[in-house]
Amino acid sequence: MKKIIIINGPNLNLIGKREPKIYGNSSMEDYLSEIRNNFPEIQIDYFHSNVEGDLINKLQEVGFSYDGVVLNAGGYTHTSIAISDAVAAIQTSVVEVHISNVYKREDYRHQSLMAKNCIGIVAGFGLHSYKMAIDSFL
Repeated sequence: MKKIIIINGPNLNLIGKREPKIYGNSSMEDYLSEIRNNFPEIQIDYFHSNVEGDLINKLQEVGFSYDGVVLNAGGYTHTSIAISDAVAAIQTSVVEVHISNVYKREDYRHQSLMAKNCIGIVAGFGLHSYKMAIDSFL
């Protein structure tokens, strides 16, 4: 059985509550149930932290044993050299995900420090972006 982990960064624990016009009304927990039902042949794990070091630790923990990482580093996408370096250091392929179309938002969101170390980016499809990222590993 393939093992894929979704790793979410800062403020993504508030999906469904925060800025519903951007992030929608569904919680990540509800959406995880839907994703797991759509992919019964895959073990889909989930990790969230608002702390940069926790995200790095998780990437290092799973980055040599999982079949894929779906990473939404939130605001750290645009600021964290350390997370980008962690993505580069692991063997497991990473797909960068964004719920919103970052190119329709503030200019600083147009730059990703992660992108060069990821196999691809999915952005702008709401929570469906996570499903699209998982599909890319199949």
